Amino acid sequence: MAGENEIRVKSVAIIGAGAAGAVTAAAFKAENYFEHIRVFERRETAGGTWQVPPGTPVPSLWIYDADPPPGPPIQPGSLGGEVDPPLEIPANLPRITPPNQQERYSQTPVYASVTTNVPDIAMSFSDARFAYGPFAPHYIPRQYIENYFSTHKTDELLVLNTTLEDLSQIPASEKKNGAPNKWKLTLRKYDPAQHVDIWWEEIFDAVILANGHYSVPYVPNVKGLKEYSAKFPGRVIHSKLYRSPQPYTSKKIIIIGNSASGHDLSEELVSTAYLPVYQSRRSTSRWDGDAPPAGIEWKPIIKEYQLDGRIIFNDDTYLDDVDTVIYCTGYQASYPFWNVKANGRPLWDYAAGKLIGAYWHTFVRDFPTLGVIGVPRSLTFRSFEYQGIALARLWSGRNAQPLPSQEEQEKWEAERAERTKREKKRFHDIPWDDGETFEWLDGLFRIAGLGTLKGEGRIPPALGEDLIWAVEHIRKYPEPGKGNEGDSGEKGDASGALVKVGGEEGDNEWVLVRRSVKDSLAFI
Repeated sequence: MAGENEIRVKSVAIIGAGAAGAVTAAAFKAENYFEHIRVFERRETAGGTWQVPPGTPVPSLWIYDADPPPGPPIQPGSLGGEVDPPLEIPANLPRITPPNQQERYSQTPVYASVTTNVPDIAMSFSDARFAYGPFAPHYIPRQYIENYFSTHKTDELLVLNTTLEDLSQIPASEKKNGAPNKWKLTLRKYDPAQHVDIWWEEIFDAVILANGHYSVPYVPNVKGLKEYSAKFPGRVIHSKLYRSPQPYTSKKIIIIGNSASGHDLSEELVSTAYLPVYQSRRSTSRWDGDAPPAGIEWKPIIKEYQLDGRIIFNDDTYLDDVDTVIYCTGYQASYPFWNVKANGRPLWDYAAGKLIGAYWHTFVRDFPTLGVIGVPRSLTFRSFEYQGIALARLWSGRNAQPLPSQEEQEKWEAERAERTKREKKRFHDIPWDDGETFEWLDGLFRIAGLGTLKGEGRIPPALGEDLIWAVEHIRKYPEPGKGNEGDSGEKGDASGALVKVGGEEGDNEWVLVRRSVKDSLAFI
């Protein structure tokens, strides 16, 4: 079905061994078509966001980085490419060099109490469930991803401790029927036995970027923040460095942001910090009630940091003698390996917050042998599965439906960019409640089609009623004031939130609190 200009791909490099890389490797192996598949992972083990800390032996009881290094100073308002610039590539590869000292943001953002935010049935791949749920502690997805590689015998494809430092298109040795260019990967592997970096190059027909986007922290630009941070080192941090409330005992704390991490940290710090814990919010969120929870005081956004230590808010109130400010303001996409000169253009538009030349959030219009998995805000693990299968079917030439023409792909991107800008939404956010998630996954489903008669290739999974029910009914956090009745006061409203209740360890259970649906994927 690939048509006259069939893309002939025999070798594939997958960048990242998190959830997206795990299911993509399984999909490509299942085709029994590709001659050479490699999964490059810069950490010591598979697991992505859920990995063990750098330097920790894999067979260890440690499940997160309990004592992360302080990292470089915050860079307010800086873009991902500025915060995470490319490394200088040594000449005359292959080569051995002293280990890199530049910050690469490989540390994960996992804190001790974090659990998944998506019900396990929707977060698991279709052929294996989490050990338990619905909201699993962080070590469960890490173990799950590691086991997934082993179960599918794709662990033999892993190249660990290896970072992609440059990705460049090169002319194919033979260009027949419009065959696309190949890709040159410049790779750096840290050898812990010799304490050196080993550099080399490899050539692949196609590349899939499955490297995630929870690495480079974002801190907004606020008047005086850069100077304040320089005068008071360590006083302003990003939530990526937070691990537990104990170090903040009796400290005066400001939390910036009220999304998932801002919500978690504010409530957790009440147990140890000097009260109240101040939470600076730009706007209310769906889980905020009419008044803050006990021990928390809401504040507007900060408008200025002063060098005498005073922090001034938008309503002209202020705080003095603050011990720590924690920014829970998310992360930026970063592709420091993307060679703009060799590839003719950037990959990411920071102003628009989107992939350039994207089609269906997965394909790249002017680079037909480049795929990107995991960018959209959607069903996380399960959506990665649809994307990986669609790319595997497409590049094996077994796709049931061809991609649209270049013109149609360009039209899709332009129309979506215009609509999301008009509606003040993010380009890669895919809502659930208006049916857009179904449309997106169905598009990938139709491209992929069925496997071969001999069983080669994975089939995109059905979006079953049990999964749909879980997404629409089960919530980690309740919406205040809804109780067991909906907005209309009618009992038995069709949605709700699972809330953990109980006191002593081992005595907790999850109960369903009914509520109305607004954004079923709000916490992703």
